[in-house]
Amino acid sequence: MRPRPLDYLALAISVFAVVAVSIYAYGTDRSASQVSIQTDDGTFLYPLDEDRRVTVTGPIGETVLEIHDEEVHVESSPCRDKICIAAGWLSSAGQWTACLPNRVFVRVGGSPDEDEVDAQTY
Repeated sequence: MRPRPLDYLALAISVFAVVAVSIYAYGTDRSASQVSIQTDDGTFLYPLDEDRRVTVTGPIGETVLEIHDEEVHVESSPCRDKICIAAGWLSSAGQWTACLPNRVFVRVGGSPDEDEVDAQTY
C-alpha cells in the first residue's frame, strides 16, 4: 500500500510534536537552585547559591562534595575508579553523578518551593 499525502502530513505533525515536547522537557536552559545528596542515611537538600563543603559517610568511607558558584562536584571519595569525581562540576537541573561503591547519589534540582530550605533530611 502506497502512502497518501495526508499520511505525510500526519507524520510531519507527529514528528514536530515529539520534537517540541522533547525540547520543552529536556531543554538545556533549565535553572538549578538546589542539590540533592542521597545516602543510606537519607536525602539532604542544599541550596546552590551558598558555598559550602559537605561530607557524607557511606559504607566504604567519606565522600566530600563542594558547592561553589552555583555548581557542585565530588571533591574526594574513597571509591577505586573515581568516576564520580571525573563527572566534574554540575550546574544544570537534572544533572547527576553517583559514587556507587559508597552509595552516594548527587542530583541538581530546580527551584524549590517558596520557602527556602537550608538543609533537609527524610
